[in-house]
Amino acid sequence: MKKWLPYLLPVLLPAGVILSCNGPGKRFNQPVTSALALDSTTLGISTVAEGLNVPWEICWGPDGHIWFTEQSGTVSKIDPVTGEKQLLLTIPEVYRHRSLGLLGMAVHPTEPYVYLDYTHRNPDSSIVSRLVRYTRGNDTLTDPKILLEFPGNTGHNGSRVIIGPDGKVYFSTGDAAHDEFAGDTAKLNGKVLRLNADGSVPADNPYPGNYMWSRGHRNIQGIAFTNNGQLFASEHGDATDDELNHIQKAAYYAWPHIEGFADRADEKAYADTFPFTPPVMAWTPTIAPAGIDYYNHSAIRDWQNTILLGTLKGASLHVIRLNDARDSVLDEKIYFTQQFGRIRDICVSPEGDIYLATSNRDWNPGKGFPIPADDRIIRLSPIRDTKGLTILPGPAAAPATPVAKGPAIYKSYCEACHKADGKGVPGSFPALDQSKVVTGKPEALLHILLNGSKSSATEQMPAFQFLSDDDIAAAATHIRSSWGNKADAVAPEAVKSLRKPAK
Repeated sequence: MKKWLPYLLPVLLPAGVILSCNGPGKRFNQPVTSALALDSTTLGISTVAEGLNVPWEICWGPDGHIWFTEQSGTVSKIDPVTGEKQLLLTIPEVYRHRSLGLLGMAVHPTEPYVYLDYTHRNPDSSIVSRLVRYTRGNDTLTDPKILLEFPGNTGHNGSRVIIGPDGKVYFSTGDAAHDEFAGDTAKLNGKVLRLNADGSVPADNPYPGNYMWSRGHRNIQGIAFTNNGQLFASEHGDATDDELNHIQKAAYYAWPHIEGFADRADEKAYADTFPFTPPVMAWTPTIAPAGIDYYNHSAIRDWQNTILLGTLKGASLHVIRLNDARDSVLDEKIYFTQQFGRIRDICVSPEGDIYLATSNRDWNPGKGFPIPADDRIIRLSPIRDTKGLTILPGPAAAPATPVAKGPAIYKSYCEACHKADGKGVPGSFPALDQSKVVTGKPEALLHILLNGSKSSATEQMPAFQFLSDDDIAAAATHIRSSWGNKADAVAPEAVKSLRKPAK
C-alpha cells in the first residue's frame, strides 16, 4: 500500500490551490524552517516528528496518518497535521543489534492486515528473520501469525515489504551474509518473494510452489511500484556497485558473481554462461541506498515520474527520472547532502507531500550526527511564501577544488566505516588511529586493502582489488600518516608485488 496508495486515492483540488504548510489548502501545525527552490516549485521543509528511535519504515496509512516502525520494535502512527503520535504495538521478541531489529512494514489496502518483518534471536543464539501478519483493528494490531521464518545474520537481513497493484505481498530479503544463498532457488535469502495475503504461494508465481519472484540479490533496502506496475528495488553492493534494479518476474541479478554491470573479465565470462538482468543504475563509490518511493504527483511538477531514493552513506536524496515506460533511467539529481544526515525511508502522501525518515541514531551515524532532535520525520511540501526562510542549495555539484588522491579515496571507500577521525565504530569497525596494523610493516595493511578481511561476524571488510596500485598506495599512505599515525609512505610497487593475479 505504501508506494501506490497515493495513486489509488487521488486528491482533486480546485485550480490553483496548493496543499502546503504556509499557503492555501491544508495547514500543518509544524512551522516551515527552510525551503528548497526547484525550477517550478518551492518546497517548504518542516519537522513532523522528532526524538524517534530510528524510524525504519514510513508509509501512508488508510486513516490519513503516517504509520512507521522503529528499529527497537514498535509500530506507531503520527497525525501529519498535528504531529500527535500514537503507539500501536510493541514486539518484545524483536532482536535489535546494529542493522537488525524491526524493519519493513506494509499495510494492506483491501484486507485488514499489516505485515511486519523483524529479526529474532533464538535461545541457541541463532538469528532468524520473520515475516509476520497482524490483523488491523481500531488502532490495534492483534493476532500475529508468522508467515515465513528463515536464516538471519548480524547483517544483510534486508528488507522491505510492499503490497503490489495485484494485491500480493512482495517481500525483499537479504543474503544473510552468505553469498551462496542469493542464487539458490531452495533458499529464501537474497530474493524478492511474492505471497498471497494469507501467506500462501500464488499459483502464478514463476516457480510452482515457490515464493521466489526474483533471485541473486545481496541486500535490498528499498522497494516501490510505479503507477503502471513496474517494480524497482535499491540494493547495497559490497565495495562497489550499489544498484537500482528493475525487478522482473523470474529474473536473475547474479550476486555474488556480478556486481553492477558485467564490466570485468570474470563477470563478462560468467554473463556469457548465465544470462542475468543488469541494474538500471549503479553507484561506485557506494552511497548505501535505502528506502525508495515513486513520485508522479502534480504538486511537485519538477519531480514527476521519478524514483525518490534516500541514502545512508551519501546522506542525501536522489531524484531519479524515469522514461515514459517506467522501465529505465533518464537522469539523476542529488539534494540535501549532509543536511539531514542518513535518510532511511521515504513516503508520499495522496496530496503529493514527501516525507523523509532520518536514521542518525542507528549503529553507524555520520559526522555531526545525531543532533538532539534526531531521529526525525521531515516533510517536503509545496509553498508560496518564502519570506524569512533559509533557502537551501539545489542539486549537488562537483567539488570546486580537487581533493588529494589519498584523502579522496579514503572518503569514498573507508570513511563510512572507519570515520573521518579514524576511530571506527566500537565492536564493528576497528580504529585506524594508532593501530599497529596500520603503523607497522605496510604489507599487513596492504593485504587487508587488497583482499578484505572477514576476521569475525561483525568485522568484515571487502576487497579493493578493483582499485589501481596507485590508488591503493595513496589510500594506504593517507591512513599511515593521519590521526597521529607516523608511518612511511607506500609506493605503488609495493602494492603490485602483493596483488594476486587476476582470475
